[in-house]
Amino acid sequence: MNAHLAARDALALTSIDDKPAAAVRLWAAWQGGALTCAPVAEAPLDQPGRPARPVLAAPADMPRRQLNGPRNHAALIHALAHIEFNAIDLALDAVQRFTAMPEEFHGDWLRVAAEEAHHFRLLRDHLRTLGHDYGDFPAHDGLWQMAAATADDALARMALVPRLLEARGLDVTPGLRRKLAGYGDHAGAAILDGILRDEIGHVAIGDRWFRHLCAQRDLPVEASFRALLARPGVPAPRGPFNETARRAAGFSHAELRALARDYADKRLDKSSCSTRPAQA
Repeated sequence: MNAHLAARDALALTSIDDKPAAAVRLWAAWQGGALTCAPVAEAPLDQPGRPARPVLAAPADMPRRQLNGPRNHAALIHALAHIEFNAIDLALDAVQRFTAMPEEFHGDWLRVAAEEAHHFRLLRDHLRTLGHDYGDFPAHDGLWQMAAATADDALARMALVPRLLEARGLDVTPGLRRKLAGYGDHAGAAILDGILRDEIGHVAIGDRWFRHLCAQRDLPVEASFRALLARPGVPAPRGPFNETARRAAGFSHAELRALARDYADKRLDKSSCSTRPAQA
């Protein structure tokens, strides 16, 4: 069975039961030697299969999730489950799209897809204990928008999905975990503990392949990342940064210092603008 075509078929699935199950089966098939990485003639899918719900809105239109009651508690867990469901698509897309990459690349992302499927199932099961299911709340399409923006270049994909968007999860997850525990949701907090451990590895995979591609193209790693961050429409990294997790995922001390300086400078600029008197 061809890994690229199998990932393409899994990506096309719309069922919130079938897609995670397919991701787990593909990783098992890879481990068992049942998948190959032969070239394919078929074009990659440009859109993943999606369930009828949740309704998707622009990221800017999504409300901030506050832990101030049962419905908002469920909405927060739903938002986390949505991230994990989309992360399955992102990992499968890497396998079906970047077919010229080494076999190890595809094995890495098939493992990521299976682990994201596990995260989704944990959060969905937890959401059900709160009286809701995946699809009950609106969600945004920001992760796939970035996938579409980097569809033509594996280097940009590795930089702007794992090293930018998924690395943001390393920063915010400890705070979310503390909020859930403080709210009394110890089961949800424990799920986030496991997700954080896995996500460090996922960002590390993106970091490793970003460095591989930079070396292949004779590009400086950290300068290339900063150049990609400067692209129009790319959100700037936002601190504070989880330095321990980011270092474990491959970020250097110097790079983290530079990111922290950029974040502090942007906050200072915004503060100056907000206090500057209006001009006639």
